[in-house]
Amino acid sequence: MCGIAGIFHLETAKPVDPDRLRKMTDSLTHRGPDGSGIWTAPGVGLGHRRLSIIDLEGGAQPMLTADEAQVLSFNGEIYNFLEVRAELERLGHQFQTSSDSEVILYAWRQWGVECLKRLNGMFVFALYDQRTRQLFLARDRLGVKPLFYARVSDGSILFGSELKALLANPLLRRDPNMRAVDDYLAFGYVPDQTSLLRGVKKLPAGHYLLLEQGKPEPAPVQYWDMDFSQRHKASAGALEEELVDLLKQAVGSRMIADVPLGAFLSGGVDSSAVVALMAEKSRRPVKTCSIGFDQQSLDETGYARQIAERFQTDHRERTVAADDFGLIDTLADHFDEPFADASALPTYRVAELARETVTVALSGDGADEAMAGYRRHVFHHGEERVRGLLPQSFRGPAFGWLGSVYPKADWAPRPFRAKSTLLSLARTGPEGYAEAVGVTTPSGRRQIYSDRMRSDLGDYQAEQRMIDLMENAPAQNGLDQAQYADMKMWLPGDILTKVDRTSMAVGLEAREPLLDYKLMEFAAKLPTNLRVHKGQGKYLLKKSMEQYLPNDILYRPKMGFVTPIAQWFRGPLADTARDIASGGALARTGWFDSNALRKVADDHIAGRSDNSRLLWQLLMLDKSLSRLFGL
Repeated sequence: MCGIAGIFHLETAKPVDPDRLRKMTDSLTHRGPDGSGIWTAPGVGLGHRRLSIIDLEGGAQPMLTADEAQVLSFNGEIYNFLEVRAELERLGHQFQTSSDSEVILYAWRQWGVECLKRLNGMFVFALYDQRTRQLFLARDRLGVKPLFYARVSDGSILFGSELKALLANPLLRRDPNMRAVDDYLAFGYVPDQTSLLRGVKKLPAGHYLLLEQGKPEPAPVQYWDMDFSQRHKASAGALEEELVDLLKQAVGSRMIADVPLGAFLSGGVDSSAVVALMAEKSRRPVKTCSIGFDQQSLDETGYARQIAERFQTDHRERTVAADDFGLIDTLADHFDEPFADASALPTYRVAELARETVTVALSGDGADEAMAGYRRHVFHHGEERVRGLLPQSFRGPAFGWLGSVYPKADWAPRPFRAKSTLLSLARTGPEGYAEAVGVTTPSGRRQIYSDRMRSDLGDYQAEQRMIDLMENAPAQNGLDQAQYADMKMWLPGDILTKVDRTSMAVGLEAREPLLDYKLMEFAAKLPTNLRVHKGQGKYLLKKSMEQYLPNDILYRPKMGFVTPIAQWFRGPLADTARDIASGGALARTGWFDSNALRKVADDHIAGRSDNSRLLWQLLMLDKSLSRLFGL
């Protein structure tokens, strides 16, 4: 696992300033504490920070082919590199190292852009071909690893694993993107489809960008996509067997490393399944770690301990205070753009704990998106049944009126929030789901914006991004659409961003076996009733794991990392909540109505409403704006 950075001149082969490239690369030192390197040639420069995982002695980068025709800077792991290497050797290629990096170089030489279809892994890489003067930028299928890029005033394109690499170059303009602010407040993260800095782009998951000197900048090209439009024909029993085989392959391939390896263990279905399969394959006790909270209602370590004992793992756990908000500034530094998923705090802590004994840790991320594991998937599936029974011409006015008069009950469990359900049923499936996954509503955001901000946004509405994804999804039904949109937006924008930044902050490589693309393709074709069954999401995965895990792990209510931010903003962070309206970067932007923000804080502190998620969003936005724009 590493960090990459680079500069590429599109128009002419201008010299690249090594000092600028080095500053960009050094901004990523936390991603690669074991080594660094830069390489320059007319019109191009590649930088690399290395976290040594495979071929500790021979895998230094940027890496050149033996004849120096191609050079690579690579972040990630290719899990099937030994298979691809064997194929390339049969075709006559000779290798100087044992690293997966060298396999990418010769795969490009043999197959060009088609090499991506042969690589199974998590990756972002920059490969420059001196023969053709082409720069090949590519990102893995699901977007596990990030890549930012931007065109700057001298005609060059800057790129890097994190936004801070681009910020280290003085040519990058720091102009805010108002639409990205609306996106962030809508969803709690800045989606991959945009950036808080105008002109900065993120290479989408499953895409590549092929740049050539002397030619205009092209659009990214998609080489892979999820497809929910097909269905398996096999029996449920046969699909269960196939799923277990795919899980074993995915976990086994991610256990290859030349450094200590372990796993995150929360005690939930997904991490427990990964640990169970690791234990089956490993000759030594699997190293596992868990984070607990000193507040019993938030603590899951008892379940994690149960799994650790079942599989005799080398288990470590640490209890942190529920008011562990001292990490706020640390997280703001590592995320660059605002990020309001408060579970980033315990995720950072568990990565920190893992890094004390291992360099690689397997996680259980990805199964919820692929196999309909979120409660919102189950609710949406149920709502879609109602939509199928009643026409929109009836639902719109009838449920819209009922929803408008029904009392609001944010405090109640989701099934009893009839107001939200009624208003959702009044909309189309994509419209209802887009608001269900959001943190704030369009009208709620408009109420806190200033007149200038509302004017700048015009009729823009962040939810339309998700609506468009759902309406254009390769899908058979509403559940398919919702999962597809989550795969394209929520997964890379929130879940994978969180794991990447928190693990890389401590120099730890996190691997996600449940995001193996073959497993994803299999899951996308599952019949609906093998994903959601009798109110249970992720049905086939749970069924297939019954041979490994007890029912009180498989079928207990989902928790996830929960942080008590509502209590924080009524207690130790109450003054911070009040300051959001009157001081700091937010107030200086002129984007918000200070009276409206003050009311948001006062109503929450007084207990009149729960505005904790919005306050957390505003706090993290304030921290980010201070760093990005010096406000």
